[in-house]
Amino acid sequence: MSYADFERWRDQECPNPKLSVVIPAYNESERILPTLGAFAVVISGMEPCWELILSDDGSVDGTANLVERLGWKNLRVLRHANTGKGGAVRRGVLAARGQRVLFADADNSTPIEELPRLLAKLDEGYDLAVGSRAAEGAKEENKSLVRHLASWGLRSLARWLSGVRLKDTQCGFKLFSRKAVQELFPRQRMMGFSFDLELLYLANRLGLKVAEVPVRWFDAPSSKVDPVKDSLKFLKDILAIRRLDREGAYQSPTTEVGN
Repeated sequence: MSYADFERWRDQECPNPKLSVVIPAYNESERILPTLGAFAVVISGMEPCWELILSDDGSVDGTANLVERLGWKNLRVLRHANTGKGGAVRRGVLAARGQRVLFADADNSTPIEELPRLLAKLDEGYDLAVGSRAAEGAKEENKSLVRHLASWGLRSLARWLSGVRLKDTQCGFKLFSRKAVQELFPRQRMMGFSFDLELLYLANRLGLKVAEVPVRWFDAPSSKVDPVKDSLKFLKDILAIRRLDREGAYQSPTTEVGN
């Protein structure tokens, strides 16, 4: 990687990107620029033709304005009313033009340097590569005991109630093939915290090939996750996913996004 690679990407528009990177954001003005900078430099050294999409979920702290002022040719900002993280990811992914689409968190908790490991799995024929903090070889740093316990509980509940056997469904670092994007996101109904589990539930139901990839992960300061509140919401959403499936809600895609 080099600064020259970044400059070319910054200044020359790529009409047919091979890779799209979607970052959902809600009031991320204090930490979004370092994340965008890290992503831009690292990925530009790997892939000259790619796009970066910030999907702003109704921020009120000027996040969208701050990013737009960068003026990078291959950076787009999508603005929309607040619907939750799942809604922001869905809008960004459905707007993406790349043959492969990465969703990554705004805090860069999973370093972007882990991307080649996910790309390799799609090269092997997988439809979806999921970053995992629980798979053998993964490394978690700076995580509190409360969050450790909450994560263990969430993962156990997800496997037991949903039938998704992955060790970690909620890591904010997932890479989708174009086929997976077309099959999953038009069917997505969950617009909040549990959208990851819903997508993986659908991937399992539709017979997509999913790879779980161990990654490094750092618990960033000022995380917006509330271990107790979000665990209860997660349980409620798992039951809602099962109900939606019984009612046939996933039989056909929808283009609508709501709460």
